[in-house]
Amino acid sequence: MAEYTPPKVWTWDAESGGKFASINRPIAGPTHDKELQIGKHPLQLYSLATPNGVKVTILLEELLALGHSGAEYDAWLINIGEGDQFGSGFVEVNPNSKIPALMDHSADTPQRVFESGSIMLYLAEKFGALMPTDPAQKAEMMSWLFWQMGSAPYLGGGFGHFYAYAPEKYEYPINRFTMEAKRQLDVMDRHLADHDYFAGDYSIADIAIWAWYGQLVLGRLYSAAEFLDVASYKNVMRWAEAIDKRPAVTRGRMVNRAFGDDLSMQLHERHDASDFDTKTQDKIAKS
Repeated sequence: MAEYTPPKVWTWDAESGGKFASINRPIAGPTHDKELQIGKHPLQLYSLATPNGVKVTILLEELLALGHSGAEYDAWLINIGEGDQFGSGFVEVNPNSKIPALMDHSADTPQRVFESGSIMLYLAEKFGALMPTDPAQKAEMMSWLFWQMGSAPYLGGGFGHFYAYAPEKYEYPINRFTMEAKRQLDVMDRHLADHDYFAGDYSIADIAIWAWYGQLVLGRLYSAAEFLDVASYKNVMRWAEAIDKRPAVTRGRMVNRAFGDDLSMQLHERHDASDFDTKTQDKIAKS
């Protein structure tokens, strides 16, 4: 690898390379005018089934499974590869141009909520579910939720990028971020040795962490399970497999999914519970 000498002042004069080079840019704001669609439910979600997107759709499906009918939602696909997140309507909901983004139309003044952790807290508090009421347990849950928010960029933007998406394989960054990813898995494994879930009962902390690390150890992220020796983290594996069996988790993984070989797991848009039975891509392909 040729040595790189940074200039005194960086300028944007070329794509950075890698899988997402065409949508990476050093400026914010919209690139084109495009209004967002609004469906029939108060909750309008604009997302894609990446780990951060899956956090929210799993939570919404879990809330519905618990009987919270007010958690019914419309989920609209935001194709980040095509730059949908830079449309004017989406930027109004999330000025950071990242999925997921939520609009709650249940009040007189619609409320925007962006950042996946913020959306999860908003929904858990709105419906009084999947969050401990005991102050000590709530503090523990919040600690693990924010642990995920702070740790996952090293897994995704660090390890995932250099291991799976960078234009070339570079030993130094792969080693650096592999070390960190494995340290994080060890943090989880040690905690889960004495706990079924991260903070008492199953909560939004588990959902948030599972979306990234559960899917990682189950072989669904970066094709890196063998490389990271995920089977050695036995407590993490047990926890991940248990959550993976939850029906709401399967449904949440399907929503806004527009990639992968299994068309039965792709529900591009979700507007009603019946869509899981009638509008997955395998059903649409046959119609």
